[in-house]
Amino acid sequence: MKLSEIKKHLSTAEAVNFELQNGTSVPEHFHVTEVGVVTKHFIDCGGTIRNEKVANFQLWDANDFEHRLKPAKLLNIIKLSEEKLGMEDLDIEVEYQAGTIGKYDLGFNGENFVLISKQTACLASDSCGIPKDKLKVSLSELTNQNTCKPGGGCC
Repeated sequence: MKLSEIKKHLSTAEAVNFELQNGTSVPEHFHVTEVGVVTKHFIDCGGTIRNEKVANFQLWDANDFEHRLKPAKLLNIIKLSEEKLGMEDLDIEVEYQAGTIGKYDLGFNGENFVLISKQTACLASDSCGIPKDKLKVSLSELTNQNTCKPGGGCC
């Protein structure tokens, strides 16, 4: 989800709720402790230099049970970030503390924002020797011209 998309959803939302992909809710008393721009400058295993930039939101469960973040407040935090940090319409990455700090993509299911698990991947699979996906073939589709027959002496 891009920054423009969350702003659109927040402009009509009555509440700000986050949940994990498995349906577990982020406690409704969470805080957004950071909104920022994260830039990653790196080289992949194939030798290509890459740059990535994302808008980063950090969610924190502070055990402040009376706290509720309103949509207008989060919109104001985003607006301030755009003004002060020059934040562009970037993809959003969310940091949230589970067993350790996890990084998630952000989606929306029509009611709640959804923290979508991220996966690692090789960015240079064509040059680092990772084999292509195996061809999946049903055994019933295989034909063998040298099929053994009873009494043929091949078994």
